[in-house]
Amino acid sequence: MENTIYSLVAPKTIEAKKSVINEEDDVVIIKPTHLSICHADQRYYQGSRPPEVLAKKLPMALIHEAIGNVVHDSKGEFKEGQRVAMVPNTPFEEDVVVAENYLRSSKFRASGFDGFMQEYVAMRRDRVIPVPESIDPDVAAFTELCSVSYHVIDRFDKIAHSRRDIVGVWGEGNVGCITALLFKKRFPDTKLYIFGVVEEKMKEFTFADEVFSVSNIPEDVHVDHAFECVGSKPSGTAINQMIDPVINPEGTIALMGVSEDPVPINTRMVLEKGLRLFGSSRSSNENFRDLVALYEKYPDVPELLKIIIGDVVEINSIDDMHTAFEKDINNGSRKTVMHWNL
Repeated sequence: MENTIYSLVAPKTIEAKKSVINEEDDVVIIKPTHLSICHADQRYYQGSRPPEVLAKKLPMALIHEAIGNVVHDSKGEFKEGQRVAMVPNTPFEEDVVVAENYLRSSKFRASGFDGFMQEYVAMRRDRVIPVPESIDPDVAAFTELCSVSYHVIDRFDKIAHSRRDIVGVWGEGNVGCITALLFKKRFPDTKLYIFGVVEEKMKEFTFADEVFSVSNIPEDVHVDHAFECVGSKPSGTAINQMIDPVINPEGTIALMGVSEDPVPINTRMVLEKGLRLFGSSRSSNENFRDLVALYEKYPDVPELLKIIIGDVVEINSIDDMHTAFEKDINNGSRKTVMHWNL
């Protein structure tokens, strides 16, 4: 089967290249239909990664958040036309201790390995997750992003101590919103506090028990555990605010925000309070499956997630791809979804 891959060959430069997919291989061939742009994609597209990183990664097809329809399955396990999510993380070994998304041998699409900006994508069948037609496809497009939040909540449940009267989420952007919403569904009896900067965005957290501006947190407000969903340089300020004065002794802090530069952390108070900090990144096919099951159990969740969609762009040409990336860089923290018509 002939295929076209739309590769980023240099910042803001996308070229089409031809390839061939062998239909006899043990793969599921999928036609992407809905793609979602991530901050990581933007960093490559805008050329904001270090030059040595760009030289190593490019040329490369972007996008690791996507759904599509099955075109061909050599084993017939998936039906033609079936809607599926594509798991971008591809492990090549198993480890009894280290999860597949942390194995250094795993490959991740759109990070040195072609992503989903293709006419067709050949997927290993264990990387293909059925998605019910009842879920809005624009929301399903960023299933990968939501699965990352599901993954960190899973890890939190295993790591954090059992006193969970109040949990705080720092960050009112997409990751903060998704993490807070999924956490509240899984732990409805825990009070959920949101700490952020933009008050208009915090008003959208209607499922939270309280919202606070980070510049005006009352002295008597404390949390048992916290999630950092800020990222970049401000993540250091957020982490230190959690450490002292907000979090209670022996609390757990989950770190989710990505920063290109190291950030300082108040280790003295980490020691004094006996805190636990853990990092979390990416997700597994199990997280995808569990998330889709949660969507089916709580249909209000994908409905609520529509609030983080900023733009929807019809993609019929490379020019449309550039339009989508430019819209995305200008719409703040909202998600840009591409309807992939190629």
